[in-house]
Amino acid sequence: MLTTEEQVFDVVIMGAGFAGNCQARHLLLKVPELKVAIIDPRPIERSAKDQKVGESTVEITAMFLARELGLHDYLLENHVPKYGLSFHWPKDLDQTATTEDYYNIWVNRTPSIDSFQLNRAKLERDLLKMNRDMGATFINGRVTDFSLATDDNLHQVSVKVNDSKITLKAQHLVDAAGRKFLIGKETENLTFDPKDLRGMNTGSIWLRVKDPDLKIFDDKHDFNTRGASRVYTTNHWFGHGHWLWMFPMDIEKKEVSIGLIHHQNVIPSQDINNIDKLKAFLKANHRVLSDLIESGEIVEVKYLPRLAHISKELISPDNWYVLGDAGYMFDPFYSPGLVLTSMAIETVTETIRAKLANEADAVEKQYLYNKFLVQYQQRYTSLYQRHDKHLGNASIMSWRIYMENMFWFGIIVPMYVGKWFLDFRFLKPFIERADFVFFQKNSLFNDFYDQLDLVMEKGKNIGLMDYDRGDQLLWGHSASKLFDNFLANAKYEPLRCNVFAGIKSTYFYMALFYLKLRFKAFGIFGVLAPATIGRVGRILWLSLYSAIGERIYLHKTRKLANNSSVAKTRSDFKQYQHQAYLRPWRSST
Repeated sequence: MLTTEEQVFDVVIMGAGFAGNCQARHLLLKVPELKVAIIDPRPIERSAKDQKVGESTVEITAMFLARELGLHDYLLENHVPKYGLSFHWPKDLDQTATTEDYYNIWVNRTPSIDSFQLNRAKLERDLLKMNRDMGATFINGRVTDFSLATDDNLHQVSVKVNDSKITLKAQHLVDAAGRKFLIGKETENLTFDPKDLRGMNTGSIWLRVKDPDLKIFDDKHDFNTRGASRVYTTNHWFGHGHWLWMFPMDIEKKEVSIGLIHHQNVIPSQDINNIDKLKAFLKANHRVLSDLIESGEIVEVKYLPRLAHISKELISPDNWYVLGDAGYMFDPFYSPGLVLTSMAIETVTETIRAKLANEADAVEKQYLYNKFLVQYQQRYTSLYQRHDKHLGNASIMSWRIYMENMFWFGIIVPMYVGKWFLDFRFLKPFIERADFVFFQKNSLFNDFYDQLDLVMEKGKNIGLMDYDRGDQLLWGHSASKLFDNFLANAKYEPLRCNVFAGIKSTYFYMALFYLKLRFKAFGIFGVLAPATIGRVGRILWLSLYSAIGERIYLHKTRKLANNSSVAKTRSDFKQYQHQAYLRPWRSST
């Protein structure tokens, strides 16, 4: 017979995966007096099979985990370091037995910002224990029903725990329960339609391999082109309509994660949806990975036929929130899901804090943060358009990777570091400018991809662009260049990082990049074409506009220290006097 009890919390989180656990920890760190409940049917000691697609972090997710959640030491001690991204395309489709049979873009130096390859089952288990130690209530049960309230009334969640039924009530309800899509189904909030995803229609099969012979991939003899490990990068292998990842995810167990993303219009599900089909595919198209898998023990295989989806709303005015797979999934290329989740968690925490404190701008925050997150989903769908055509072309795809990383390092990373995405004055124009960059028919990204389509139609080879090297545009520019010295000067406090320098410089170099593309593809007449001049002019106008914004920002912050803690130390140091003696420490006897 079921027994029933009722409990009231400030925040109830449905799901104790990456998103749910990170949201709980962030809330407890920022607003420690909150009463937080986490619901999940899985026990704390997660099964070794409880793995997810996309365990690799990039800079923003790594900084979120390390700095916002205070997990840097934990990550160094328990997870695998990552040394950037490497990319590989077969030189000859009939010969793919070694890495040397590929055109390679290797990471050429140790990254300036730490990132990690995560064992998600371990991370989620450890985070849940940390959250319980911090005061979160863990309900080890299954959500059977819930009702969403309006305005600031209490949401209600019914949970079955063994032979008991528990009713939880809270003003704020978070769906982080993954592909159960609890709130998404209840509110018809989700879309899987490729028309709403810029044509993205992908599936994925992935596996873990224990103790493979990594010498098949890299024999570690050539040190002339590297300043970082090849094995510990996230390696990407490309072909027509597909790409694969490979990276180590557990040092102790010597496990490697390998997965395939396939576009359904090129490789339909029925041709790739089990391990035997994957092995046959790899043997025919990427022999080096086939041999790597055969050299170890396959621990687990999973297949997901429909990967991509987005949500119409992520932060509701009725105080419900959707995070992680419950709200969005794109393509693991660039690990965007964890990035968006990291930023979403910070906006959700700030919204909840402001609402519970009855701050005057709390409702505006709710509205604007939702608009930012929903649009950011659409930015990612724009970023992945036409992958089915471009992935297997080494020349075309390398140009895409270069350009897309220009925006990442030049604008998005400093925007995150400086917490500019939480600032209204920055966020409003950032949202408004997205039409020109991403969404208009002749937007910057759409036009760039149009140019690449035209190059492919003409069968041209425009060479290889290496996103990490600094010898392809003027003045030593590389796509991974940072334009503010926030790392050297520890400019980590909100609004201290000069994001405007990154925006200004990124658009300036984008103009040079566009001119180089037009020249490589169409010669001097391509450069002098009126359409080219018009496009470059509009890009340079954005650079100039951002330069004006930078001057205003620098003027307003001219008396502001880069780092208040460092400034205090320097102030304290004015009292310093050298003391040239030691206190006695030996006994006189």
